[in-house]
Amino acid sequence: MTKYVWKIISDLPDDWDRLLTEDLSSLAEIWQEHKEKLHGSDALKTFNEQLQREWAIETGIIEGLYTLDRGTTQLLIERGIEGSLIPHGASDKAVSEILPIMKDQESVVKGLFDFVGQSRLLSTSYIKELHQMLTAHQYTVDAVDPFGRVMKMELKRGQWKTSSNNPTRSDGSVHEYCPPEHVASEMDRLIAMHEEQRAAGVSPEAAAAWLHHRFTQIHPFQDGNGRVARSLASLVFLRAGWFPLVIISDKHRNDYIKACEDADDGNLQPLVRLFTGIQKQAFIQALSISGEIIEDSEAMQAVIAAAVKRIKGRAEEVSTDKKAVFETSEKLEDNTNDKLQSLSLELRSQLAGIDDSYCIETDRSTENTSHWFMDQVISIAEDLNYFADMRSYHGWNRLTIKKTNQRQTEIVISFHSLGMDFSGVLTVLAFVVHRSVMEDHNPSLDGPYAICSDVFQFSCNQDVEKTEERFNLWINKVLVAGLDQWRRQL
Repeated sequence: MTKYVWKIISDLPDDWDRLLTEDLSSLAEIWQEHKEKLHGSDALKTFNEQLQREWAIETGIIEGLYTLDRGTTQLLIERGIEGSLIPHGASDKAVSEILPIMKDQESVVKGLFDFVGQSRLLSTSYIKELHQMLTAHQYTVDAVDPFGRVMKMELKRGQWKTSSNNPTRSDGSVHEYCPPEHVASEMDRLIAMHEEQRAAGVSPEAAAAWLHHRFTQIHPFQDGNGRVARSLASLVFLRAGWFPLVIISDKHRNDYIKACEDADDGNLQPLVRLFTGIQKQAFIQALSISGEIIEDSEAMQAVIAAAVKRIKGRAEEVSTDKKAVFETSEKLEDNTNDKLQSLSLELRSQLAGIDDSYCIETDRSTENTSHWFMDQVISIAEDLNYFADMRSYHGWNRLTIKKTNQRQTEIVISFHSLGMDFSGVLTVLAFVVHRSVMEDHNPSLDGPYAICSDVFQFSCNQDVEKTEERFNLWINKVLVAGLDQWRRQL
């Protein structure tokens, strides 16, 4: 049984822009402005180097070339891909086997930056070069002989496949890729269509998803196609001044596989949305970078000068059109307050006559209480790898569910600025805290527990109505998840 029948690759639909979300392009625009302030800084260099190392490690994990525990992965990202940093038992393979592979992959992602810097055109010869580099320390590939037996065959690096590589799924179905005799012509068509899209100004997230998927449809090499596909998608993003596409195995694997299968069925949108989410996360982390560097010499004067500059800069920035984002936030906070009040009425109605000891309340920040929850917000933001700035802006909404003489649950929605330097971007995160309210005891705090890992972000250069539409979808999902956390601790 054939689950997917190979067909020649098709171009993006004419209405490809329907696949996009407005917030990514807005973030990209703000990042370009912020990047200018960081030009040449050690902080930006370190960020890019760590992102490259993460790409180099994860692209092998997602392919199953090796496993690596999360702690070791993070250590290698922060300090460098070195064998001495990989303890015994951290991987399913010997260090001597996986280290050269990761080094090859690190060379490839660094080479992508060089390729973009040289303004080279994408070509089949460069794609073969990528494959050769990625598989420099891979010598064989699994194959099936005419009798159905699995065997090892030599991997031809940088050469189009000469035999079919159609995988058999667990259910016995076959997924067909491009036959070897059509690979060269299909790859020529892929390059031609990609260049036409560039000339037409196709958005990076749509172009990257299309190039990734159509390349995997062809599957031109005997092995290593996934790594090359992610390299090509990263190349599209780097040309736009964005970031390499980092698919994290234990975070993205299921969504990644499902999105690729949806694309096989003609629906490219899930893959575009996945790539969009990954780029948004990279932008959020990048906007948290501070370019300030204090030299050891004349440290006191440098610290004072930097502090004065930051205070002055914040005052000037808030007086610009960037402050429009604060007005948008107030609308979203009003919206949240209405939703929480409606939810509290529903809970009171459902609990009436069943348990009258419950008290459901809602409140929101005021000028005197906007500093509440700062520690909790900072803690969660650090876990999500971005800097929460509550000096430029902070507002919150809260739903409290409490039962007499028992602990209470608080669902908190926090609105705050993103990054060390105010750039006109606000983020919203949601979390739950539990407080003990037993008589004759000091109340204790349990939490915070993040409700979802996807923060909501909006900026000064976005359409307010569209921002409200996106926020309504996000807040509804968040409130369901928050109530579920309350339910589980009953």
